[in-house]
Formats: sequence, structure tokens, C-alpha cells
Amino acid sequence: MSNVALLGFADLRVGMRARVVRVDGDGAFASRLTELGLTEGAVIRVVRVAPFGDPIEIDLRGYRLCLRRSEAQCVQLEAC
Repeated sequence: MSNVALLGFADLRVGMRARVVRVDGDGAFASRLTELGLTEGAVIRVVRVAPFGDPIEIDLRGYRLCLRRSEAQCVQLEAC
């Protein structure tokens, strides 16, 4: 196991880039996230965060995606 510190969406700030390490969970929403492109190795960039911190808009594979932090808890990231 590597010494890479894993991040969650709650740790991200505007302008940060991160790489998807894995999407945990068996639920339908976790499956939907992978269908939307949040797969292992995908790089995301935080575009903006709503005034109260939720939702968060990310740039992913050339398109913009908005997610609530609570919905994206199953996504593990590493800074890049």
C-alpha cells in the first residue's frame, strides 16, 4: 500500500486537481458516478463551489458535473 493521502470531495477547494483512486459502494448512485466518467485514473478539477459549500462543480473529461458532497462520499481521490 502506498503512502498517498486519500481525499474526499469535502477536502477539495476551487482550482484543485485530483485523480480518482476508486469509487466504493454497490449502490445505484455509485454505479451512476462511474457511468458519468468518475472512473479510476480520471482527473478532475474543481471549477466552483456553491456559497454554502454544496454542490460542487467539477471539470471531468471535458464536461462540467455538479455533485452534492454527500452524494460523492463514495469517491476516493488523491491530489495531483
